[in-house]
Amino acid sequence: MSEFASRRMMMVDTQVRPSDVTKLPIIDAMLTVPRETFVPDALREAAYVGENLPLAPDRVVLEARTLAKLLDALDIQPGELVLDIGCGLGYSAAVIARLAETVVAVEEDETLAAEAQRILSEEGVDNAVVVTGRLAEGSAKCAPYDVITVEGGVEQMPQAILDQVKDGGRIGAVFMEGAVGTARIGYKVAGRVTWRPMFNASAPVLPGFRKERAFTL
Repeated sequence: MSEFASRRMMMVDTQVRPSDVTKLPIIDAMLTVPRETFVPDALREAAYVGENLPLAPDRVVLEARTLAKLLDALDIQPGELVLDIGCGLGYSAAVIARLAETVVAVEEDETLAAEAQRILSEEGVDNAVVVTGRLAEGSAKCAPYDVITVEGGVEQMPQAILDQVKDGGRIGAVFMEGAVGTARIGYKVAGRVTWRPMFNASAPVLPGFRKERAFTL
C-alpha cells in the first residue's frame, strides 16, 4: 500500500468513522479518491490532516469529517443529479461523483476551475463537469437538482440557489455566525425549503454568500 493510501485509511478510521458516518459508499469514496491530488502541490503532505485546507482567499477543501457528515445527512442516491458549489480543485466533486449519477461543479475562480477539470479528467471522473461562473448563481442550465452541496461557509443562501433545488430535493451547507458554524440540511417541499441543524462545523464564507450588512450613520 502506498504512503498516501495508508494516510487515506487513517483519515477514514480517525476522522470519518468516529463521526458516525456509516454509509459504505461514502467510506468507499473517501478511501478511493486521492485527496492529495486535489490540493495545491505545497499542501500534498498536509492533505490528510483533520482541518480545512486553504486553496485561495475564502476558499478551502472542507475537512474530511465535515464533508463526510454532510454527505451522510444528504444521503445521495446513485440516480441523482448533484450541484456542487465552490468545488475548488474538484475533491468534493470526485467524492460525490462516486455516489451520484452526475455532478455539475461550479467554480468562479477560473484558475481553480480549469485545474479542477484537468484533475478530474486525469483521474477518470467522467460523470462530473466543472462550470465556471458565479457561485451565488449556481448553474441554472442543468437545474433542478436532486441535491445541492455548498463547499464553504454561508451566512445567507441566495434565492437563485434555492430555486435550483428540485421539489422533494435537499441542500446541505455550513451556516456561519461569526466564527461558529452549523451544518444544516434543507428539504424542499411545495417550493419551500425547511432547514434542519445537523452538526457543528466551520468554513470561510464563500463570495456571494454573505448577509447584506445594514449601514448605519
